[in-house]
Amino acid sequence: MYELGYFKMPDPVGLKDDNEWLEIPRISRTIPFGYRMHKTDDKLLVPNIEELEALDLAKEYLKEYSYREVARWLSDRTGQEISHVGLRKRIQTEKQRKSKAATYKTWLKKYESALHKLEEIESKRTGATKTKEREREREGQVQT
Repeated sequence: MYELGYFKMPDPVGLKDDNEWLEIPRISRTIPFGYRMHKTDDKLLVPNIEELEALDLAKEYLKEYSYREVARWLSDRTGQEISHVGLRKRIQTEKQRKSKAATYKTWLKKYESALHKLEEIESKRTGATKTKEREREREGQVQT
């Protein structure tokens, strides 16, 4: 077996500099790459900013390099070991979660729009205004 050494990749252009990393709850036994245990609360994970920023760079590198090469570079850069399979799994999980969140946001917009149209149609139908006024009068009589 031979020593591969440190693999230097050129920095990609156009990355964001203003990322804010948050603590996350610990939901499994495994601690994900880029996080470490909280000192006092074992149910929280604290972000390791250096590792998470390197992971963002790694996502850009995956457009041009293999998972093996990027995982080797990421391990060399951060000192925290990650396999190519672990990197692939981490990237795929993030993509799935982003996709799912985007789907729910789209559904929310569609349902809000449909609800607004429903209220508009109900308010325009014959007798709708009178019915609402009568209900308000009854509520006013009951409350007093």
